[in-house]
Amino acid sequence: MRSARRFFRLAVSSRRYSAIPYRTVALIPGDGIGPEISAACRKFSGSPSLQIFANVPINWDTVDVTPQPTPDGRFRMPQSSLDTIRKHGIGLKGPLATPIGKGHQSLNLALRKEFNLYANVRPCKSIEGYKTPYENVDLVTIRENTEGEYSGIEHVIVDGVVQSIKLITEKASRRVASFAFKYARDNGRQTVTAVHKANIMRMSDGLFLRACRTEAAKNPDIHFREMFLDTVCLSLVQDPTKFDVLVMPNLYGDILSDLAAGLIGGLGVTPSGNIGESGAIFESVSFVQPAVKHRKFPNTFKLAYRHGLPYSFFSEVKREFEFYCTVNRHTIYLFARPSLLQVHGTAPDIAGLDKANPTALLFSAVMMLRYMNLTLHADLIERAVFAAIREGKCLTADLGGHASCSQYTKEICNLIEHLNGNPP
Repeated sequence: MRSARRFFRLAVSSRRYSAIPYRTVALIPGDGIGPEISAACRKFSGSPSLQIFANVPINWDTVDVTPQPTPDGRFRMPQSSLDTIRKHGIGLKGPLATPIGKGHQSLNLALRKEFNLYANVRPCKSIEGYKTPYENVDLVTIRENTEGEYSGIEHVIVDGVVQSIKLITEKASRRVASFAFKYARDNGRQTVTAVHKANIMRMSDGLFLRACRTEAAKNPDIHFREMFLDTVCLSLVQDPTKFDVLVMPNLYGDILSDLAAGLIGGLGVTPSGNIGESGAIFESVSFVQPAVKHRKFPNTFKLAYRHGLPYSFFSEVKREFEFYCTVNRHTIYLFARPSLLQVHGTAPDIAGLDKANPTALLFSAVMMLRYMNLTLHADLIERAVFAAIREGKCLTADLGGHASCSQYTKEICNLIEHLNGNPP
């Protein structure tokens, strides 16, 4: 009943949307496929007089956060871009690539620290029509975003020995725990689970756990339990339906949120939001997935090449597979495995080819709209995406289809028009 209320609230006609005042959102298209999947999200907003699909009442202010060199030899995001994001207080972000090299910092981490986005929220819910080994998954991971092992405090003690500091504070721990209980209540969820290793890290995780207990005492209407990290990992892959809302320190959340996403089909269908006290940035998340996941090929097969086999054969096949070979007398044996195609993240190998899957960013945009109290618009877009995947007529390759990014987006737009006139 809860999921039905959560995901299928009544949608109304676009005429009612026009009465809602417009707000401006900072759009960070990102790198690689970022501009393509960001363009998909822009399809659902526009002037009410144009009746553009869901008619989401937002205007976009596009922001470039490409780092620029500073006098000290480091690279920083332009201050003007940061000021724009701060002015609007809310942003939608495509995938960002961080150059490898001295002086470069993770752009995602930098944005979280710059705007004190202390809670990462990632809902993981099974999607009808997208088959995975697990069914009826419906959980949310909430990750403390500002400290822990990702505080950036590490140094060399002596040659060959590096020390990294895990920073845990009562203030940050209570803040994210309080957020978790509020999120549970606002979204009709019953249980919050604190994930920890206080049996080993008695002081740091012990402090986090005590903070969670303190907040639990203030929220007696929400059931609270404590579980060790390793026990949670075991239980998640055995029966994820046991979990509702999980709250945890930074590193644990980074790992567990990806694990949970894998239960529903991967990060390509999983939204993500970073919430702060005075704003939020919603985003797509990077991952790598086999390009031929739904093709009827074995994981590894063998081809025997003798003189005369057309080169065009290999030119065609090498687009989908990576090769390694062994030579035995007059025969060259080519072993082929499905190549790993990065269908999300920045995915530079398919950037500009109209092959990207925008689902994760679309769902993140839905999260953003709910954060902005634009629930009717969010529900309409979400229902359309669910319908597109359930019907399976026009899907991108990683979802099991053959459609381009633009074709998949158009299918969702068509479904929005249909659903807008046929509320549930």
